[in-house]
Amino acid sequence: MLKPALSLLLLLLTLPLGQQPTPDQPAAVAPIPAADAARVNPIKPTAASLARARKVYGYDCAMCHGPTGNGKGEIAGMTLKDYTDPAALRDRTDGELFYIIQNGRGQMPGESGRQTAEEAWNMVILVRSFSHK
Repeated sequence: MLKPALSLLLLLLTLPLGQQPTPDQPAAVAPIPAADAARVNPIKPTAASLARARKVYGYDCAMCHGPTGNGKGEIAGMTLKDYTDPAALRDRTDGELFYIIQNGRGQMPGESGRQTAEEAWNMVILVRSFSHK
């Protein structure tokens, strides 16, 4: 007969440690809060602010989203939306894009703490500009 402490240890070792996604099962993505989705971009871009956004995009985003936003970055095995297609962002508000940039989504890390709100809003403008070329 097993001692109670050993029984408890064996039970704990057989329990899953959490809902960790597997490669074939992506992590569940929480919905964007309605108040955040309703936010309106307060920024009027300047040439300098968009140049800064392009530079940050090149460092932090292009590896996955592609240099032109076409979803074909250097990271293999990723399937991302083609932001050069106007339909890709048609159903997304600026507030939703801002929220995703700041907080991340799925495997994408958020920029909160690394970018100011103004820089994130400029990134929203830049991402929207990919489909206007």
